[in-house]
Amino acid sequence: MSQPGADASVRQARSNDLPALGVVQALVWQQAYDGVVPPEVHAQFQPSAFATAWRESLAHPPEGVHRLLVALAGDQVVGFAALGPSQDPDTGQATGELTAIGVHPQARRQGHGSRLLNAVVDMLRELGADAVTAWALATQEETRAFLAGAGLAPDGAYRDRVVGPDGQTAREVRLVAALGEGQSTD
Repeated sequence: MSQPGADASVRQARSNDLPALGVVQALVWQQAYDGVVPPEVHAQFQPSAFATAWRESLAHPPEGVHRLLVALAGDQVVGFAALGPSQDPDTGQATGELTAIGVHPQARRQGHGSRLLNAVVDMLRELGADAVTAWALATQEETRAFLAGAGLAPDGAYRDRVVGPDGQTAREVRLVAALGEGQSTD
């Protein structure tokens, strides 16, 4: 995995990144959703499934401005972030959403997550967004602490997302930050 001090960067994902991105997302989701989703759902968190979904998303993006970024250590994909317009009706049209973020467990605490989040914020500003939202599992204290440390704060909104075939749910909380001129998320 990445070594501290390795050449680190963030860029838009390319189709040849998708197999490695699938591996990273599968590991991140397996860890984050362990004990949260039923075992049959957890078993579906496979690299090839995520890579296929991202390939379809890149080939046929949803409406609005969507981007997929990857964090690199040298030329190795070690993280990813996705952004798009907020789907929440109460946030306003100029709000962007960090729809997903993850860093390979062996590459954490090396700045990749911060580089990804900063790139997302920079892109959203360039696209005219005045705020960013992110939804995080209520049980994932590490993710929420990372986002809070970057300046996103819970705004009191939550949702119970259906995560299982029998209607099982997982609570997510929304975090928000303004993206005004001169404001930073770090």
